[in-house]
Amino acid sequence: MDAVIKPLRGGKNPDKPSEIPVSEFQAPAVRADLPRASREEAEAAVKTLLSYIGEDPAREGLLDTPRRVVEAYDELFQGYHLCPAEVLNRTFGETAGYDDFVLVRDISFHSHCEHHVMPFYGKAHIAYTPVERVVGLSKLARLVDIFAHRLQTQEHLTAQIAGAIDHILQPRGVAVLIEAEHTCMSVRGIAKQGARTITSRFSGVFRDFPEEQARFLAMVRAPGA
Repeated sequence: MDAVIKPLRGGKNPDKPSEIPVSEFQAPAVRADLPRASREEAEAAVKTLLSYIGEDPAREGLLDTPRRVVEAYDELFQGYHLCPAEVLNRTFGETAGYDDFVLVRDISFHSHCEHHVMPFYGKAHIAYTPVERVVGLSKLARLVDIFAHRLQTQEHLTAQIAGAIDHILQPRGVAVLIEAEHTCMSVRGIAKQGARTITSRFSGVFRDFPEEQARFLAMVRAPGA
């Protein structure tokens, strides 16, 4: 899966990671300049697909399917209407001088591949080294959900999560590791069930100091932790 990711902090240093546009963090993804289909048009499109596969959209068991599919899409892709910056904009300063990284591991998520609109799902592990202030732990999980509830590639999802934390919280470093199974690979095509895709993104101290990156990875992989 290919993701187009723009350079980070000017993009002139090839040793630095790249980043997506800051605009993806600051506002919902729904664009006012693009036409949006109505609910009626969306339901009609579902009927067309049912007819395409050889079904009869008028049979009893499928009469309400277009409505149900559109309602499911409203839930599965709600991330387009949510703003990542709003999730991370409230921080707390009572840290008693805490100066190590904060790790939230095993954040379960599900998303949809933008190439086949088929699910992929797995776990995200996120760490950041705060500067004086920290964000509520649940907000990191919420951030994952916002980006995951959009059509995605796993590479882009990883970059978005790391980029949002880096840009909004301005920590000393960010580490994101995502492992997922893609149904576009496990239930169609080559049909290899159980194959996992792993992507990562490191910035700041996690990129510049190998021992910090290694410590993050060790804590993520620690059995029973």
